[in-house]
Amino acid sequence: MSSWPIAAVQTDSRLGDVPHNLSLVRSRLREAASRGARLVIFPECMLSGYAFGSRAEAWPHAESLPGPSINTLAADCRELGVWTAVGLLERGQGGELYNACALVGASGLVASYRKAHLPFLGVDRFATPGDRPFAVHDLGGLRVGMLICYDDSFPEAARCLMLLDADLILLPTNWPSGAAAVAKFLVPARALENHVYYAAVNRVGEEGGFRFIGRSRLVGPDGETLATADHDKETVLYASVDPAAARAKHLVRIPGAYELHRLADRRPDLYGPVCDSKLRPPSPRRE
Repeated sequence: MSSWPIAAVQTDSRLGDVPHNLSLVRSRLREAASRGARLVIFPECMLSGYAFGSRAEAWPHAESLPGPSINTLAADCRELGVWTAVGLLERGQGGELYNACALVGASGLVASYRKAHLPFLGVDRFATPGDRPFAVHDLGGLRVGMLICYDDSFPEAARCLMLLDADLILLPTNWPSGAAAVAKFLVPARALENHVYYAAVNRVGEEGGFRFIGRSRLVGPDGETLATADHDKETVLYASVDPAAARAKHLVRIPGAYELHRLADRRPDLYGPVCDSKLRPPSPRRE
């Protein structure tokens, strides 16, 4: 398939009500599939909710992966011939609590991602930092990488996925009030600097004293917006992803006079400080 229709579902969810949230996901998944979407993306912590007041409050709403909700969604994906990415809380085998995103297809759980960068906000105050390397997954011609919300504020994360040959980066989010600049500036910048497609999918509604701002955005590898919700209402965004466009890192404006190469022009020999852990200042928040 040369072009992949995708959908971003900007919606609300209920805190701690997995059955309701799963039912909503299944309904929106079917709706998007009926309009031709092959990959349907939902917000961060869509199944569980986000603004928990403690780890003990959040834990009963976390699931192992794969688990009951993912198995149900896999059956839907099999029936509809689609893939989906949905945010949830994951129970680790050692009792860890991860803010995770599950990528699901007809065969079941394709892959999962655990949020690496945790803000002091909502359930992330009690979550375990992600412990897996960044990875890219081939859906049969479309190469997809996953990040979650605050990860987008760290350019190294998206750059890793680009270097692993991602065509599309999924960013399920729970942006609250105050995060509008992230949607407006950071998402297009990450797409442009890495020459990849970006799907930033935020939630709406109010939960635990937070108001979520929507403003989901689908962006092309040139940084231009393909579809956007410049509001905090429920909606579904649609766009098409052309993997060949994302893979064309050599940009020729004027042959022999004005050319850019997003991979070949890099200077990793100068980037040592980025990976020097000694330069990391101590955190004043979580001692």
